[in-house]
Order: sequence, then C-alpha cells, then structure tokens
Amino acid sequence: MAKLTGKTALVTGGGSGIGAASAKALLDEGARVAIAGRDQKKLDDVARQLGHPNQVLAVAADVSDQAQVAALVKRVTQELGPIDILVNNAGTNLKERTFRELTPEAWDRLIRTNLDGSFYAIHAVFPTMLARKDGLIINIVSIAGKRASPLGGTAYAASKFGQAALGLALAAEETDSGIRVCNIYPGEVDTPILVFRPAPISEEHRAKILRPEDVAQAVRFVALLPAHVSVPELVIKPTAQVYV
Repeated sequence: MAKLTGKTALVTGGGSGIGAASAKALLDEGARVAIAGRDQKKLDDVARQLGHPNQVLAVAADVSDQAQVAALVKRVTQELGPIDILVNNAGTNLKERTFRELTPEAWDRLIRTNLDGSFYAIHAVFPTMLARKDGLIINIVSIAGKRASPLGGTAYAASKFGQAALGLALAAEETDSGIRVCNIYPGEVDTPILVFRPAPISEEHRAKILRPEDVAQAVRFVALLPAHVSVPELVIKPTAQVYV
C-alpha cells in the first residue's frame, strides 16, 4: 500500500511548475490531492494529466482572497475529506524588482499572494488539524527568504522572509499539538515564474537549474516522514548556484 493512502493533500499554485509536480508526487504515494490556482483551465489540464479522477480535485481560487481560500478548503474537505497535508506553493514575482521601480500596488500584490495567501490557507486548515492532533504544512518559500538579493527583488524577498517567519513561528508554537510545519527553500527552478525575470535566462543557464520534480521530491520526502519526525527547514538548490 502507498504510504499516503487515506490522506488528503491541498496544493496551492497547482496549475504548473512545483505545484503540479508536488501534486503528482503525493498522488503517486496514494494521497487524494486537490490542486488550486486562479486558472481553472490550467488546473483541469493538470488534473487530466495526473489521471486518477476520483482522487484529484481541481478548484479555481485566488489565495490572496481570504473568502476564496475559506471556500476552497471547505469544498476540498467536503469532497475529499479533512486536509492532512497543505502545500503552500502559490507565489508570484514581477519584472520591476528594484526598490526604485517598486510601486505600492506591486508591493501589495506580492505580499497578498506570497505571504497573506499562505496565512489564509493555514488559518483555514488549522482548526481541523488541531482537532485531530495531526497535520503537515509545507511552505514552498525560496532561498530569497533566507538570502535577500537583487535576483529575487526587494518585495519578493520581503514576502518570502515573512512566509518563512510564519512557518517557523507556527512550528515553534505547535510542538505539542501534532501539527508539523516545514519550510522548503528552493534555489533557482525552471518554472513559469521565470517569465518575470527582468532579463531572459539562457538555455545554458536553464539547463543547470532545478526542475519542478526536484522540489517535488523534497515535498514527498517530508510528507512520508513519520509523525514523530519534523523537518523545520530544507534548502534545495542547483549544484551550480552559490549559497553563502
């Protein structure tokens, strides 16, 4: 029997990249998986590619909207069961990354998606996890949440430092409740978010960075650990990327 049989997972940002790959990794281990994102068509396409229609649910929702997140969690719980694993993967960036270029509107958009969205999802799944004294929250942060630099940009780094702090503080509060929290910090990954780079990356550079499936394997690793084991932080990066 697959190790996650009987478990329900919710993956935000599940319409592409790390989210879609993580959904597949969890599904392969037997979990029922809900994928969420803003584009229903993209979600439906991923759901078809994943197969197992009785175990996959695709729900359009904008994580920056608290009411939509609450409705998302309610629907997933009704159709697939209480959420055992939450993967906070939804995130965005922008091309105008320097402080000189940053506008209040762009700042708000990044904070609402990358930080507030994680809080809204955790807030929605937390009560049932607490009641069952069991649950796993995996935040897909970024190395930008540990090493602020111009590569990620001012607003993105601020949002990711906030997401990291959210996960670490929650984990510290809930050591006795059965709820585990893991922050995964990927380095450069070949995902659709690369279109927001100020300058396009070369094919040679793209070949050296992580694939979504690499990060998904980290998600799988954390999800398969027994309940008495917690991984607070996990950094995964391309071999060619510096981490100092």
